[in-house]
Amino acid sequence: MNSSPDPRLAGVKNWLRHVAPAHGMNADSLEPASSDASFRRYFRVHGQDGRTAIVMDAPPEHEDCRPFLHVDGLLRDAGLNVPHILAQDLQQGLLLLSDLGEKTYYQAIQDGLDDMRLQTLYRQALQALAQMQQAATTGLPAYDDQRLAQELAIFPEWYAARHCGAELGPQDQEVLQQAFAALIADNTRQASVLVHRDFHSPNLMVCEEPRHGANPGIIDFQDALAGPITYDIASLVMDARTTWEEPQQLDWAIRYWEAARAAGLGVAADFADFHRAYEWMSLQRNLRILGVFARLAYRDGKRHYLQHMDRVNAYVRQVASRYSTFFPLLRLLDRIDERQVTTGYSF
Repeated sequence: MNSSPDPRLAGVKNWLRHVAPAHGMNADSLEPASSDASFRRYFRVHGQDGRTAIVMDAPPEHEDCRPFLHVDGLLRDAGLNVPHILAQDLQQGLLLLSDLGEKTYYQAIQDGLDDMRLQTLYRQALQALAQMQQAATTGLPAYDDQRLAQELAIFPEWYAARHCGAELGPQDQEVLQQAFAALIADNTRQASVLVHRDFHSPNLMVCEEPRHGANPGIIDFQDALAGPITYDIASLVMDARTTWEEPQQLDWAIRYWEAARAAGLGVAADFADFHRAYEWMSLQRNLRILGVFARLAYRDGKRHYLQHMDRVNAYVRQVASRYSTFFPLLRLLDRIDERQVTTGYSF
């Protein structure tokens, strides 16, 4: 454990001593498991017969556990592999959860996977995604035009101005607003389903043992909304942590589209229309992520997020260079990034 002062840790341990024995867990075996981009952090505890459980520590002044509990119920009702809630104390912001395993898809990829295993894991994820989109959206906030616009506003403030040091004049702002308006209009026309919002390799668990359930285990879903059906497939195939080249993106997108069509979900009947829709959705997401990663790095001191900027920027450029609607945005991005303004997007 970290030897520096940690006022919450004593509370976590004290609570665990009361609840862990009822679930066959040893409170004194508490060890760090992971943390995320928010104020949440996770610990693992060990019990009998090699079983483990996860403690979520979510300081209530910063985090609210109720959305996690609500979405967990929606996903469980849809038959997905999500943590069981073993014990909870919402006043303290503490949850004891079943453990879905120690390795995420991202970690498995980093460790090295042969292509057969990789394809198996991702085809399971694609089926889970189509299944998740059949879940109820009861009580979820809408991923509406106002929320989409708020997310895009992070890009000029934190990526353009703070990360790149660019000054955006009135004409630049107009370019951004026109691109944002086109994205928002297209995104909000889509069928509405449960949107995880980060359905990608760091939030999908490799469940190697029967006790962990079927692949993938799904975590970090507390920010779920009811919104555009293409959002989560865009998250998966244009993963901010793992680079997937276009042929792989297309292969997985086609497999998802076929599964979604078979399930009667509201995706476009023509794959070309679906492809354009999820690429435009990815552009919204990745512009937002550039801003979010810059904010995490400079405001919150989490500078390791900067290592993913080039990948996300490449995804942005992949889409912006394909559609004339976004050629002005691509020109602006070239200038912001201090790249030579290229030919090929004249208009």
